Amino acid sequence: MTGSISMAVENSANPLLAGLEPERQVEPLSFVIFGANGDLTKRKLIPAVYALFMQGLLPRSFVLLGTSRTHFSHEEFRNAMKEALLKFASDLPFTEESWQRFASSLYYQAADSGTETGFEDIKKTLSALDEKHGTNGRHVFYLSTSPSLYLPIIKGLGKSGLVVKTRANEPAYPRVVIEKPFGHDLASSLNLDEQIHEVLREHQIYRIDHYLGKETVQNIMVFRFANAIFEPLWNRNHIDHIQVTNAETLGVEGRGAYYEEAGALRDMMQNHLMQLMALVLMEPPIAMDAESTRDEKNKVLKSLRPLTAATIDENAVRGQYGPGFILGSQVPGYRQEPSVADSSQTATFAALKLSVDNWRWSGVPIYVRTGKRLAKSITEVAVVFKDPPHRLFENPDKLGQTHIPGNVLVMQIQPDEGISLKFATKQPGPNTTVRWLNMDFKYGSAFGTRTPTAYERLILDCLHGDPSLFARSDFVEASWKYIQPIIEHWENNALDFPNYAAGSWGPAASDALLAKTGHTWRRL
Repeated sequence: MTGSISMAVENSANPLLAGLEPERQVEPLSFVIFGANGDLTKRKLIPAVYALFMQGLLPRSFVLLGTSRTHFSHEEFRNAMKEALLKFASDLPFTEESWQRFASSLYYQAADSGTETGFEDIKKTLSALDEKHGTNGRHVFYLSTSPSLYLPIIKGLGKSGLVVKTRANEPAYPRVVIEKPFGHDLASSLNLDEQIHEVLREHQIYRIDHYLGKETVQNIMVFRFANAIFEPLWNRNHIDHIQVTNAETLGVEGRGAYYEEAGALRDMMQNHLMQLMALVLMEPPIAMDAESTRDEKNKVLKSLRPLTAATIDENAVRGQYGPGFILGSQVPGYRQEPSVADSSQTATFAALKLSVDNWRWSGVPIYVRTGKRLAKSITEVAVVFKDPPHRLFENPDKLGQTHIPGNVLVMQIQPDEGISLKFATKQPGPNTTVRWLNMDFKYGSAFGTRTPTAYERLILDCLHGDPSLFARSDFVEASWKYIQPIIEHWENNALDFPNYAAGSWGPAASDALLAKTGHTWRRL
């Protein structure tokens, strides 16, 4: 992508608008980052905005205003962001000339978001930048902060007049982007939602989930609904079961205090994996607009059979890693991590068996697992098709096996984004020997270009005012309603932890969960 990104800048008289269709041009606006001196800003946000700039996807009049309690001059902030870009985005083209043009849009205002004075300082700075750059009050506020600051910041924005409610048929400025987690449980999520809606209307709120910005995730809908060969098969008549896996070799990496409060269900299952699962299971939307798509995703969650105290133990498995080996190196157990209690009951692994009570998926088990310190880092969706009704080519005497595995369609989210389909073919030779091969598609090699990061796509969609890939309030609520009983059940029933070694694939109970229905987890 390096060449293609730089060409957008070099080959156009107006590089900031090159290649844009009129309806997809971003209006002049100000992008305000709260927590501008934080890790997320340096690692993800600044590289994403710079990449958009280098592709000519930002308007000519674009302002990025950083704010935090740290005191920086404009130039000091620019230098800090330059250092972050060079450190965390080495794949992007960089020259001093391109940086200087980008940096001319970067500004900074030190402010304490817990005080009225802080918001007045931001307001004065934005007013001056509106006049200088012609952004005319079009503001997008990105909350790259601790979740505990979401409400104080939003209320401060409202009280200062920086944020006002707009009607549904009006341009959604200002907009506010909120990172996960959106609440700690159902009650806190509902309370947060209620208070935010006192200041903003739903179409002004962008709850960001970076998983939805990944190319393979976006491709799920295209793959399903644009290919007539797959959609007729996408149902209980042809699909045996579905597996969704999010595995990490990493531990809590110094975030022990956070993870003690979160755990696997809150950290991954309630948000990322529920969103991913909904895309795989949803019905075709009536149109490719934000609300139609999000309507169908929400219907999936409403169709999930609730887990109760009587059924949780049969359909949900938890685990916590102990000491073990990752890539040949010994690593400590979760309870030996900094800021983790010696008797912690926090689950670092969770596996669920989901049942969908609708016409399309009735009787099809959906298995979802997530865990830390597992044998491999990978996120994928595997659709396992039913076996043929008659095993014509199954011959144990000749093939040395008693069962031929079925067709499997795999959508890999990370590390290598792509899609593969396992199918049977005859091995060359005089005998009818069946071999299973994969037909692979990889984003990294198929298009000969750099794959944009999730934050690039999501930030650009937000600037366009397109909320399709952002979570709506009813989805967040439905997700919490499903997960909350499991959280409460686990908190009230202690387990003998640790129950899996670091470097394994989780507790034995995870395998037993699938064995009940004659299934096994894929070997990854």
